Amino acid sequence: MCGIIGCVGRGDETLDTLVHGLSKLEYRGYDSAGVAMASGGVDLCKTAGKIEDLRDALSSVSLSGSVGIGHTRWSTHGPPTNANAHPHQDCTGDVAVVHNGIIENYQSLRDELVSAGHTFTSDTDTEVVPHLIEDELADGAAPEAAVRSAISRLEGSYAIATVIAGTEAVFAARHDSPLVLGLTEGATFLASDVPAFRDFTDQVIYLDDGEFARLDADGWAVSTLDGSPVEKEVNVVEWDPEETGKSGYDHYMLKEIHEQPRALRQCLRGRVDEMAGTVDIEDLGDLSPTGVQFVACGTSYHAALYGAQLFREAGIPAQAFLASEYATAVPPIGDALVVGVTQSGETADTLSALREARKRGARTMAVTNVVGSTAARECDHAFYIRAGPEIGVAASKTFSTQLAALNLLMLGMTNEEGAREVIAALRELPGNVQRILDESNAEAVAETYRDADSYFFIGRGYQFPVALEGALKMKEITYKHAEGFASGELKHGPLALVTENTPVFAVVTGDGEQARKTVGNVKEVEARDAPVVAITDGQSDVGRYADHVLELPETHPRAAAVLANTHLQLLSYHTAALLGRNIDKPRNLAKSVTVE
Repeated sequence: MCGIIGCVGRGDETLDTLVHGLSKLEYRGYDSAGVAMASGGVDLCKTAGKIEDLRDALSSVSLSGSVGIGHTRWSTHGPPTNANAHPHQDCTGDVAVVHNGIIENYQSLRDELVSAGHTFTSDTDTEVVPHLIEDELADGAAPEAAVRSAISRLEGSYAIATVIAGTEAVFAARHDSPLVLGLTEGATFLASDVPAFRDFTDQVIYLDDGEFARLDADGWAVSTLDGSPVEKEVNVVEWDPEETGKSGYDHYMLKEIHEQPRALRQCLRGRVDEMAGTVDIEDLGDLSPTGVQFVACGTSYHAALYGAQLFREAGIPAQAFLASEYATAVPPIGDALVVGVTQSGETADTLSALREARKRGARTMAVTNVVGSTAARECDHAFYIRAGPEIGVAASKTFSTQLAALNLLMLGMTNEEGAREVIAALRELPGNVQRILDESNAEAVAETYRDADSYFFIGRGYQFPVALEGALKMKEITYKHAEGFASGELKHGPLALVTENTPVFAVVTGDGEQARKTVGNVKEVEARDAPVVAITDGQSDVGRYADHVLELPETHPRAAAVLANTHLQLLSYHTAALLGRNIDKPRNLAKSVTVE
């Protein structure tokens, strides 16, 4: 994995189009890149490193052709080297392939091919594919038939695109890894994500599992792997390509942190009636679940923990599960609604969990940001968070809108007492987030603790998932050790790690029992000389025991979680900037994890 681009119909601009598409996929995370062009033969250029390294390499070679494919790789099989970069070729050099996913039976296929005389030049699982195609061509198969036959032998997950010498076409197929077509007059595009070609068209077709696509001078055709034609709906992408630029900010992440007021307005628009105290999600139908099981990964799992608490407080049994664990050890489901929280709608572990739930007869829902994503298409229901495109690898505005969307979902499904108060707080969220963006002193706090050994984040109730998310952001983009805890768990082990160089960030809102207990935990770490940063609305006396305070406007505890998170996003961002980290492309990470 991680990013695929293909193009037919751009003539002499094909190579530039491929490299441009790869640059638009950089946000997905990668460690090498390459392109292949086909005409009478196949010309290829690839290199470990960044897109700029590929551009440098292309300046000294000549690639020609009117069809081509490209790839940005995030290592799974084999380290990031020139040899392991995609595209991969067969022994003749007439076939080139790019691939996202993991071919689980690659070793047996490789052993078979080596025994038959094939020579391999990489450590990757992908390289078996061009050799399989080579064998089919040698046996007399036509190019398209050769690709279909080769793909039929693969086990695992894949999004594959290939070009073959003498064939003015790109062939592609998917299983458990996303592919989307882009359509415009005279040209057709193929990519793992829409931003790769959004500058050229807003007309898209989402491929489903088991589908095969051919792109050539006549346009496109989609069929099943065995050749049966498939009718596909053409969708229109509603966001503007300018939304994926930095708009003058130093980093995408900072831009997207500052986009949160707008993202929250988009999430709420048309769904809440503050005067009536109601939420309208009638387009989802009558859900009325007797229980809810959330499945998610990473940041989305933290949102799921928050969502599960919302439903429990409304009297509906609810749990949040790590999708990777749920998929392999499914708990009793009964009549529960299984909700996958996934920004991209393509997270492999979450898709596996949802599919396993459906096999067991459960109703499923995707809470996602991407219209037309696999999760949105496969689930019985889809609820969109409407955050707009997010390019930074570390999630920011999508987490905030996930929390808002889960509030709307719960309020729309239940007759919770006090709904009017929550709705009023949700409507105030965009303005309150903007206030924090304008007034936060998180940068000064980051400067104070930039050299800390570790960072601890604590909270209770709705603030516990925020503590987990604050720690995750710190880990992701600063590469510093950080942990989030339920406040009461500190004394059950982690307190042994607290020192004068371990700042503790305590999220404390309101003045109820949870706040008082967390203040007690703050006193425990203060007594052990740990510096304390309180993220608080001032209703408790936690500020008395804190070295620094990040202030929150007074609001409902559910909305306060979003506001506290904004401070912690800024804290992590500024710490990473002070440390000189690659904030938008943190090492070893990808935006969308499409392999299990």
